[in-house]
Amino acid sequence: MKRSVLAALALSGALLAPVAAPALDLSNMTDSEKAAFGAAVRDYLMQHPEVLVDAINSLEARQQAQAAQTDAALIAQNADAIFRSPDDWVGGNPDGDVTMVEFMDYRCGYCKKAYPDVAQLLKSDGKIRYVVKEFPILGPQSELGARFAVAVRQLAGDAAYARVHEALMTQRGDITPDSLKALAKAQGLDADAITKRMGGPEVTAVLQANMDLAQTLNVSGTPGFVIGNGMLRGYAPMAQMQQIVSAARG
Repeated sequence: MKRSVLAALALSGALLAPVAAPALDLSNMTDSEKAAFGAAVRDYLMQHPEVLVDAINSLEARQQAQAAQTDAALIAQNADAIFRSPDDWVGGNPDGDVTMVEFMDYRCGYCKKAYPDVAQLLKSDGKIRYVVKEFPILGPQSELGARFAVAVRQLAGDAAYARVHEALMTQRGDITPDSLKALAKAQGLDADAITKRMGGPEVTAVLQANMDLAQTLNVSGTPGFVIGNGMLRGYAPMAQMQQIVSAARG
């Protein structure tokens, strides 16, 4: 369906330009003339389908370029919230020359798939500043995990957050109050204090700010990445992320 719509749009753009000359006025054609003209166009496209393919490709390229410009403008307008929020954990190289921001969810299968790729990218590159945005959109367990992680950072700091973040990203079972209490105890953290903090306004404010920012940036799924002045919506293998990082460096 997408390609059919694109084809129609591309065809109209490709055909109207050459026939807009004064010698040919479509609005003044008779029905028989319009029918003959349409048949001629159809015959031409049947004999030269590469014209339509080229038009479709050109339209898609223009749409992608426009989307990239829109993303860059949104990123510039919201740079502080994206890159410099004090509520976010920062990993990788804090002084890196490119910042990668990830909107993630602990119940997202593609986030878990991307996790080792991102870790390897940070390790192999060595110059990427990595920011995590807790973005729980996949149900109550997602929110439970995000609230736990944010509460841990607020109460116990960045190092503790990094450990529980890794544990939740690699966990395969359900996220429950009991599993989180067990995780807190395994990490030497105060489970009762964290549980109390999870429902507090400080944690809620962080998650709401991330939700609002994601909506502004048109991020509706996870994972979602901001890399430099561009965006990647969805999972991509490490090789593709390397190319995006390289492009962000200019």
